[in-house]
Amino acid sequence: MDKISGQKSAVQYLYPPIDPFDQQMMDMPGGHCIYFEQCGNPEGVPVIVLHGGPGGGCSPAMRRYFDPDVYRVVLFDQRGCGRSKPHSSVSNNTTWDLIADIERIREALGIEQFIVFGGSWGATLALAYAQTHPERARQLVLRGVFLMMQRELDWFYGGGAGQFWPEPWARFVDLVPEDERDDLIGAYHKRLFSGDLQLETRFAKAWSGWENALASVYSNGRSGDAPGEYARAFARLENHYFVNGGFLDFDGQLLENVDRISHIPAVIVQGRYDMICPPKSAFDLARVWPNADLRFIRNAGHALSEPGISAELVRAMDQIAESFT
Repeated sequence: MDKISGQKSAVQYLYPPIDPFDQQMMDMPGGHCIYFEQCGNPEGVPVIVLHGGPGGGCSPAMRRYFDPDVYRVVLFDQRGCGRSKPHSSVSNNTTWDLIADIERIREALGIEQFIVFGGSWGATLALAYAQTHPERARQLVLRGVFLMMQRELDWFYGGGAGQFWPEPWARFVDLVPEDERDDLIGAYHKRLFSGDLQLETRFAKAWSGWENALASVYSNGRSGDAPGEYARAFARLENHYFVNGGFLDFDGQLLENVDRISHIPAVIVQGRYDMICPPKSAFDLARVWPNADLRFIRNAGHALSEPGISAELVRAMDQIAESFT
């Protein structure tokens, strides 16, 4: 039993660690070089894993949600983060660039269709990719749904979540002069792109710390001190996407265009007490998606690693695997 939560550790629900059978760097247009890897069964059912952030990068733990005998798992670090280069760059870095990168990876690997697996920003990107290329999405598995809507940004950066977590909220807000606090995304943008590495790193750690402090339902409001290089990429990329509304054509676009993917089956796993991506977005998405199976997880927040969320994602992927055996 986990000493903090009183529940089983998330690790108990995951498949054993596996190593990639393929790791590559791929040059992309716009001066980016993208890291991607494959693991599991080379002849298995293809799954592409879309990490969060933007700017989070993929990790070995993300391989462990999939039966390695069944699935051919593809993971990649999106532009500007992880092992992709140039690090923390926002040049030629939009949602549509990332969608094009997924297509280039798919074509290079000779894959016809993916199961698209993504959480948080990864769920946003999964929806945008599937709506752009519905013929390439075999199924979607989404976690901690983020629709890239203004109401969601207002909740998290406008004081809504801060009503529940006043201590980390104060740490996040207090760095900004009072006359700029009506637009914290904009205020942080000025510092994160100031050209002063020390200032950028300071604000990047504060930006990342605010989000990380609220990721788990078992949080004590502290997030630790993220490495400066990681925090800078994470914060700059997130802020860049949020300032630009995710590069979508209009607010609510992903919800409005669900009809493009309504025939595609989906599983949506959502923490009931998700403070970063409130459950209303997952609920609204499922209401207009006839083939979506929404699964609320009691006593869970936002983090992929939370026991209930990990268990349900593994269960979902095992259920899907049964249809192929």
